[in-house]
Amino acid sequence: MSPKVHVGVVGTSWYAEFMHFLTLRSHPQAELVAICGRNRERAEEMAAKYNIPKVFTDYKDMIQQSDLDAIIVAAPDDLHYEITMQALGAGLHVLCEKPLALTVQQAREMYEEAEKIKVKHMVMFTYRWLPFFRYVYGLINQGYIGRCYHCEFRYLMGHGRDKEYQWRFDQKRANGALADMGSHMIDMARWLVGDISRVSAQLGVFVDRPGIDGGQIDPSNDCAFMLVEFANGAHGMIHASAVAHIAERYMQQQVTLYGEAGSLEIDIPYGGADAGAIIRVARNQDKQFQTLEVPESYWGEVSRSEPFDVFTKQSAGTRFFIDAILANSSVTPTFYDGYKAQQVIEAAMESYRSGNGVTIKDPA
Repeated sequence: MSPKVHVGVVGTSWYAEFMHFLTLRSHPQAELVAICGRNRERAEEMAAKYNIPKVFTDYKDMIQQSDLDAIIVAAPDDLHYEITMQALGAGLHVLCEKPLALTVQQAREMYEEAEKIKVKHMVMFTYRWLPFFRYVYGLINQGYIGRCYHCEFRYLMGHGRDKEYQWRFDQKRANGALADMGSHMIDMARWLVGDISRVSAQLGVFVDRPGIDGGQIDPSNDCAFMLVEFANGAHGMIHASAVAHIAERYMQQQVTLYGEAGSLEIDIPYGGADAGAIIRVARNQDKQFQTLEVPESYWGEVSRSEPFDVFTKQSAGTRFFIDAILANSSVTPTFYDGYKAQQVIEAAMESYRSGNGVTIKDPA
């Protein structure tokens, strides 16, 4: 019989179901044996739906009593550190949702401990696996635009416009749009351009919302705007907003890179009649932009209209994590990538507080 990877998931949100339960069910050698959620009724509902034998409301009990090989941490941001450190203490492989932690210190400890005990560790920077971003990554690595001079990264959504409590905008639990959406674009910038060395940031709170149970809230940002410098000399802008009205679109992502050999744009309006990535390029010899189509080899069985199907039909995201455990192969993005993104998040927060640019330095 083929070996099985026994997995437990902490988290019962719609996202945990969409990104992890469905993905694990699609992998023939992954066995989802335990689920943990603070709301037992919701956890039992998910357990029944996905035939998960063990249900817990305490992640420590799940780790101790489920004979796990790996754990997926899909809980709110303020729980990532404690759950991950408990899992590492039990010798488990860990896939943690982004952002990796609340602070740089936490992220560094998580990375160092995972390396020390030699387990697989991965951060779910979702967009690295989507075919159009992988194609763009390949073009850049082939020198398509040459040395990058400057770049822009945007991620826009409107879920923060609702005047209701959301833990992502509670400073006691998370670092707002900067960490939620911004972490994706920070990682994308590092992946496509290189390490970020300096940050100047503006953070905004545009929507008044109540705290939990209608009480007071110490609000975290719902919009983040950063000017960044890269270690290789490139300049960039990163913008993440949860309060943008984008009509019929669920979300909007835009990446533009201007380089020595040419320019590249990728515009992705998820949802609506115009859904689908639009990639435009102009090399130095071109008088106008040309549109590129992502080659079929990047899609395989995945429909171009359903790019997130890569997570159930290809070795991507959670499936990639399981494959790496089975083959004892390397994974990426790792906790190190999560740590590097956390450095930028923390530098942005310090820049906003101080009104000055902040240089990022790795500790000795």
